[in-house]
Amino acid sequence: MLPVGIRIAGAWSWRILAIVGVLTVIGFLVVQLRLLVIPLLIAVVLAALLVPFKNFLTRHRWPVWAAITVAELSVLVVVGALGYLVVTQITSGFGGLAEQTVASFTEFRKFLAESALQVSGADLDAFVQQVWAMIQEDGAALASGAAAFGSSVGHVFAGVLLALFSTLFFLIDGDRIWAWIVRLFPRRARPATDEAGRAGWATLQSFVKVQILVAFIDAVGIGLGAALLGVPLAIPIGVLVFLGSFIPVIGAVVTGAVAVFIALVYNGWVIALIMLGIVLLVQQLEGHVLQPLIMGSAVKVHPLAVVLAVAGGSIVAGIPGALFAVPLVATVNAMVMSIAGGAWRDHPDLVPSPTGPAERRREHR
Repeated sequence: MLPVGIRIAGAWSWRILAIVGVLTVIGFLVVQLRLLVIPLLIAVVLAALLVPFKNFLTRHRWPVWAAITVAELSVLVVVGALGYLVVTQITSGFGGLAEQTVASFTEFRKFLAESALQVSGADLDAFVQQVWAMIQEDGAALASGAAAFGSSVGHVFAGVLLALFSTLFFLIDGDRIWAWIVRLFPRRARPATDEAGRAGWATLQSFVKVQILVAFIDAVGIGLGAALLGVPLAIPIGVLVFLGSFIPVIGAVVTGAVAVFIALVYNGWVIALIMLGIVLLVQQLEGHVLQPLIMGSAVKVHPLAVVLAVAGGSIVAGIPGALFAVPLVATVNAMVMSIAGGAWRDHPDLVPSPTGPAERRREHR
């Protein structure tokens, strides 16, 4: 006869192993279907942003089809405008930046040769050749990794179309889709599933809105600082910071480093140090004010969980993993807390209605 402790440990062990096995299978399927999963996740995030806008228009007596059309087109207009702005700015300033880069590199070679380090031009050329050789050796791995995530033109185009069509159908028929998903669960589990899903959806909507606000503040702070210092390509830097800020913790740091590098090449080390100070100031504002007060209250996820989620997501799935890690963790956390809270027990015989955005009906037995 085994001791009670051993029996309890064994019971927990096989259940934990079963859960890990299921999660492993789900992860394997997600990786295999990544060209489908990534656009679908993008569509869910876009829907979380656009559904309140669509509901706002319909409350102001817009026809449903018009509200959905305006919401969908607004995404295309904003993305297209940002892309056009970045391309035109880079095209107009790239030539001068390239010439200044060569001039700065020449001055840097001269500085190293005349400094106490006594680094000759031949030594620097050898170091550059070694770095370039390392990049070439890793080029095949980088190319295969990019292709694995569907970065070819055809995959990107198909992914964009899939994301847009999925977003459109989420806006048109999201309530019926959710009602259908809930009805896949056993009858006793439907109220808890419905309540958890609604809590997770509300958290995802809060996360998207707050993340856009945080990204906008980061972009304005760093981009405006670059413009005031006379750093070229200030507008593309701001757009790059805005997009990078959607990857918490590391996104704005990496894109801010680009601004510092451009300032160093074009304006010299004094302006580069000032630019670095602006980037650090914006990061401190985000880390100590925006994230704890705004993001923390919206998604209720500990900063350590955010860091671990971003790191784990980037290891598992690269940039897409880092991008979706935090909203996924925040949504799952809200769903688990909703189920643990037990509010769904107050209406155990209710299921989501497929006929209205906020309606429910009593299930016919």
